Amino acid sequence: MSFTPGFLGYPFLHASSPQNLAEGSINEVNSLKDVLRDIDSGEINELAVVAEGEERTTWFVWILVTCSTISGLLFGYDTGVISGALVTIGTDLGPEALSNSQKEFITSATTLGALLGGLVAGVLSDWTGRRPVLGIADIIFIGGAIAQAVCHDVWSLIGGRFLIGIGVGLAACIAPLYIQELSPTRLRGRMVVLNVVMITLGQVIAYGIGAGFFHVHGGWRWMVGLGALPAALQLIFLFFLPESPRILLRRGDTVAAHAVMTKIYAFAKPEEVDLKIKVLQLSVRRSVEITDSTTFIQRSKSMIFDPVNRRALIVGCGMQAFQQLCGFNTLMYYSATLFKEIGFNQPTAVGLIVSGTNFIFTLVALKWIDKIGRRNIMIWSAPGMVIGLTLASISFHFMTKKTGGELMDGTQYPTAWSSLVLLSMIVFVASYATGLGNVPWQQGELFSLEVRGIGTSLATATNWGGNLLIGSTYLSLMAAITPAGAFGFYAGLCFIGCIFVVGCFPETAGLSLEEVKMVFRDGFGIKKSQLLRQRKREIRAREKARREQDHGGVTELEKENERV
Repeated sequence: MSFTPGFLGYPFLHASSPQNLAEGSINEVNSLKDVLRDIDSGEINELAVVAEGEERTTWFVWILVTCSTISGLLFGYDTGVISGALVTIGTDLGPEALSNSQKEFITSATTLGALLGGLVAGVLSDWTGRRPVLGIADIIFIGGAIAQAVCHDVWSLIGGRFLIGIGVGLAACIAPLYIQELSPTRLRGRMVVLNVVMITLGQVIAYGIGAGFFHVHGGWRWMVGLGALPAALQLIFLFFLPESPRILLRRGDTVAAHAVMTKIYAFAKPEEVDLKIKVLQLSVRRSVEITDSTTFIQRSKSMIFDPVNRRALIVGCGMQAFQQLCGFNTLMYYSATLFKEIGFNQPTAVGLIVSGTNFIFTLVALKWIDKIGRRNIMIWSAPGMVIGLTLASISFHFMTKKTGGELMDGTQYPTAWSSLVLLSMIVFVASYATGLGNVPWQQGELFSLEVRGIGTSLATATNWGGNLLIGSTYLSLMAAITPAGAFGFYAGLCFIGCIFVVGCFPETAGLSLEEVKMVFRDGFGIKKSQLLRQRKREIRAREKARREQDHGGVTELEKENERV
């Protein structure tokens, strides 16, 4: 017999005799059938775990992810730049300065566009592939940036912001999904957070450019127009990036998928890459069977009527709603306006402190999200948001006592209370950036392949729907129930979000995209996910010990197992 011992005793065939070929084929078919059976039954399969095998990250993966995250940079820049633009437009778009309602229209136009873009992005990417949708988003970004830069009235600016919003919605949905489908399992969370890092970096750059053009007449045109440059750069890069292997396999292009996987797992042996492809093909094949035997309407209905899909949708949409209803993006849109009203001389520069905090603490998430997990990072960071918003509410209450609870532009407020407001914002933003700013964008891992486009579209649309609600009502809410009441209201919504996380959000770190759907088979899978992750760790430990034994010597892990 000419078999080389493979993973967990599954052989790799080297001999070419008919008998060996037949036995090898039977063994391989039976092993792969076991994978499919375990996927269907909700159990972790040993072969599927070991197929992940060699996952050292190559320069190819980092370059690929870096190019993809330019979408995040555009997302952050185009949502952050409006804060500085609103306080510098002045009378450039008419005889009078912008009113609060016009500011809300300008801000909300982007969000409405993003809502529509996000709603179609995932479904469109299932049809065209992930990469073409990113290219469409770049073209829209370029068009929107130019339209804003040359506009001469409020409604043309609103139109340009709406166009930018469509690009933001497409990019926000597809960039994390594309990255997830190209990333090794153990680094998937970190790779997606890298996209969020670029979002926050885009916001920092936007605030920096806003501060630089603050005293330049017509400088806001440069602020919004410069967004075309990174979009053009990514559009060029996309010609050299591969399509997602899962999309390629779904199209039946195994050769192209194998080529991409070989580049992603450059340190893996050829037989290891072959095994990865075969296991992935099984999951994709099941998704293709479902897709071929159902209509789009039926799959959309399954998001509600299929218990597994429904729970995944509740978690995905719930986390995205939490991210927006906490009120964070009001800071991104109106921070310069807010800090100007409470007495800061350089409001855009102070806003840069907030966006800088967001960027720095997103790097914390980048370091820890795969190590301590999505659920744990949320449980530890979410209470900090409640504390920050409550402190802001109290500070506004005492700061605005002499103005009847209202913020009056030009009023000299006590420096101590203004500083405390800034401190509370920093606490809130730091907590947000560590957890809630990142975790909801892991949404693609919640859905199986046949409904992943639909699921991510609905979750992204929920995000932008919440954003639209908060962004379009913020100034009105501040006027109706005072700043203290508004931030107290956001603190209450954050508290409800904390309860949702504790009761409904399972841990998915360390589970492959194909394994995550097992979590929702019975309830929201808080305990199930922990059991699956523990089972997977045990399998990996056994395989590691077996490999080390094959290379000679007894490992410490084996000694410990013998003692147990």
